[in-house]
Amino acid sequence: MLNRAALRNLVCGCLLSGLLGCAAPVPKVATPLPAQWQHAMAADPTKPSDLQGWWHAFNDPQLNALVDRALANNLDVAQAVERMLATRAIHRRAGAKYLPSLVGRTDDAIDPDAHASYFVAGFDANWEFGLFGRSEGTRREAQGALDASVADLRIAQVSLVAEVVRDWIELRTAQQQERLLLQINQAHLHHWQLLKVRQRLQLVAPAEVDQAQALSAQSEAALAEPRQAINASAQQLAMLLGQNQPDSAWLEPGTQPDLGEFQLNAAPVDLLRTRPEIARAQADVLRTAGELALTHADMYPSIGLGTSLVWAATINDTSPRSKTPGGIFSLGPLLNIPLFDWGIRIAATHAKGHELQASVLAYRQAVLQGITEVETALGTLQQQQLREQRSTIAWQALQRADHAVQSRVQLHLNSPLDQIESQIAADQADAQLVDARAEHSLAYVALFKALGGAPLPSAAVLGSAAPKNPATPATTDGALR
Repeated sequence: MLNRAALRNLVCGCLLSGLLGCAAPVPKVATPLPAQWQHAMAADPTKPSDLQGWWHAFNDPQLNALVDRALANNLDVAQAVERMLATRAIHRRAGAKYLPSLVGRTDDAIDPDAHASYFVAGFDANWEFGLFGRSEGTRREAQGALDASVADLRIAQVSLVAEVVRDWIELRTAQQQERLLLQINQAHLHHWQLLKVRQRLQLVAPAEVDQAQALSAQSEAALAEPRQAINASAQQLAMLLGQNQPDSAWLEPGTQPDLGEFQLNAAPVDLLRTRPEIARAQADVLRTAGELALTHADMYPSIGLGTSLVWAATINDTSPRSKTPGGIFSLGPLLNIPLFDWGIRIAATHAKGHELQASVLAYRQAVLQGITEVETALGTLQQQQLREQRSTIAWQALQRADHAVQSRVQLHLNSPLDQIESQIAADQADAQLVDARAEHSLAYVALFKALGGAPLPSAAVLGSAAPKNPATPATTDGALR
């Protein structure tokens, strides 16, 4: 049989364990990921996709440099870094609330009978134990806030990289479109001039000349669209890089970014776990679980230990009694026992319970949203890749036809007007190919934005918030697997 001392120790141990373990566990939510994508690309598990440097597939040194500059200078990312650092500073000391604290104080006191006044100085030490789930709730709340700030930083970086690549593609595409429309406009102008000569020779009707003039004017008006796109894209790039005007080098026509023969080696479903919006929703679940634990703990007593050491010296005394400086020490438990509050604490606990369920549903919604965006991007990427291939075939065929017409014109077997029409058709096919190539590239950007592709924040920035394995987002309390 247990002796009295052993029985007392056992009862105290069980009671203490119960007090310390009152916080409810974080709900475990299965991630509703599909077994595979409906629009599966060429899969090769030995060649995983590069989520942290996916834009290098364009083989564009200027683009690579722009992304690096944007990550270093973008103001949205800089704000997210500062907010993350602020949250991390609070997180580091979140548990200190349940450690002993020491306060020094002074005061001037007057007797209720107004016969004497005193100068009081001393120290107060308090130690709240954080029982009934308070310490665990505080830890969850602080960790959830930190995880959310890291996810917000990742969201800003992913969005920034995608925007920089998209604007660069649109800038270079607009420059190529402007070049081709200028060629088409020159051809239409030449065609109109030739027809005016023929009109003077009464070889064509005036209506045909008017039609040629209209086509020339329309082709010149079409130049406004790419020029406007060039200006807008350059200004947007400047803003993303944290500067007030575009670099002059951007406005010099350059090669359009092209994926070439690039093939997506693999897009496993697990890549979706890197999506920062999902990590943000996961952090909200943990933070809300912490808030629920704290509201639940408020229904139970707050238990701690307090001590004071106080000295008092008489400043003024009108009573006949003599007062001399003295000190006193006190030590005892601190209890704050809730008794009656018209059900406010119970209502707060129920409300936080509903908020926790809402955050769990929001997590599942974030996963489904990610699946939808990735599936859409995969389907679009396939279709745009096919469109580019067919546009390439059409352009090559019209190029061959144009060369054949040029040869016949040189042999005086065709009219120069036939050559102009052939050239316009080839340039129009080239413009369609440029547009198809751009749409293919933009679909590629949309896919990796949906997957959360961007360089990871450096360990120096994240500090203690850095995950143990950068390739896998950290989970909380074993939950949300």
